[in-house]
Amino acid sequence: MSALLETLPILAASAPAKVRIIVQVVKVYYLVFAILTIVGGIMGYVKAKSLASIIAGGVSGIILIAASLLLPQHPLKAEVPALCVSVLLAGKFVPDFVHKKAFVPGGLMAVLSLASIVLTILALVSK
Repeated sequence: MSALLETLPILAASAPAKVRIIVQVVKVYYLVFAILTIVGGIMGYVKAKSLASIIAGGVSGIILIAASLLLPQHPLKAEVPALCVSVLLAGKFVPDFVHKKAFVPGGLMAVLSLASIVLTILALVSK
């Protein structure tokens, strides 16, 4: 029993390090997701002349970049907008992928959005 009690401070001391690692992973993920979202919006505009694609991709990407930059200092102000963007993108691209069965862009964006949701929730509960 005393050995267990001696390890508790070690576990408590390592918790902030784990949180920092999770925050760094999520920060990089938001940045990668933002770039891919912007590129996808540009591709949608070039391929289909879709103004909605470039606007949605650009706005979503900018919000995700801002979330990535804000995350270390203001986690809640970063995670809530990133989670909202991720849920909205998943709501658009998961049904697209299910109906069209095309991995690009629907499947890729569905996977990226769902991963972002999971990572954001993980970051929110790790605090």
